[in-house]
Amino acid sequence: MSSPTVVALGNVDPVLVAGPLRGSAAFVAHPGPDDLAAAVGAIVRADAVVDQDTLDRMPNLRVLARTGVGVDLVDMAEASTRGIAVVITPDSGSQAVAEGVLGMALHLVKRFGPLTRLVRDGQWARRADVAVGDLCGATIGIVGYGRIGRRVAALAEAFGMRVLAHDPFAAPPDAVNCPDLDELAASSDVITLHVPLTDDTRQLVDRRFLASVKPGAVLVNCGRGGLVDLDAVLDALVEGRLSGVGLDVYDPEPPVHHPLFDHPDVLLTPHLMGLSTRATAATFADAARGVADVLAGRRPAALANPEWAATDPSEERSR
Repeated sequence: MSSPTVVALGNVDPVLVAGPLRGSAAFVAHPGPDDLAAAVGAIVRADAVVDQDTLDRMPNLRVLARTGVGVDLVDMAEASTRGIAVVITPDSGSQAVAEGVLGMALHLVKRFGPLTRLVRDGQWARRADVAVGDLCGATIGIVGYGRIGRRVAALAEAFGMRVLAHDPFAAPPDAVNCPDLDELAASSDVITLHVPLTDDTRQLVDRRFLASVKPGAVLVNCGRGGLVDLDAVLDALVEGRLSGVGLDVYDPEPPVHHPLFDHPDVLLTPHLMGLSTRATAATFADAARGVADVLAGRRPAALANPEWAATDPSEERSR
């Protein structure tokens, strides 16, 4: 009997998934129509769309595993209706994203960009014109206090920062909880976004929010691009309400060029903060492990549709 087929949707390194899938499935990195039709599992990159049309082409699909936690490009209702387990990998990239947040904050607060230009352009005498800030003693406002938000808090505390946290879905611990989002905005020297993208959080950072921000604050978004109104952020930078912006995520991706991208106090990365070398290996291994669990009739470690119920694989074969 041939092994079950697991396919890649997007660019997946076969080496990184080989171990967890060994003995349970044959992996196809570049599937054709016949591979998709036969597939019982899929490992799905963050930028791959899994809509009804995709699912129609994969009638035997039992599990899809997303590399990361965002499922906004997955038709969750349709997948759940079809009994498909949607695996996510929430732990593998948390530390890498948190390091990216602090890296962006350091770059912007310490003014590495303008200072590099001064030295490069022979403007040493103007170095006193650039005000260099500190993380120690500053306040970081974390919007969204899940796995990544908590890792950001731990790293920020190591720098001597005061932590405030706001989460619209689950209250953070009392020691850091800031139920009023406007109060967090007004009190924070660095603001970082880690809430999921929903109808309620789309363009959370808008003109109203930015009107409350402490003048000179730094904004970092390594969450979801749709959380931020780029026009409003550019105006806040020009007006001096924000002193710097770091973006790793965009809406759509890849992004359409925006005038904000040309501002000298903006730092841009192409949605890679959660994909360090170590985090990438862990993410793909966790995704493959989740697929193998479902195919073996086990409940995977993390599901985006927790109502999904495991099925005995022998029952599937008898149908």
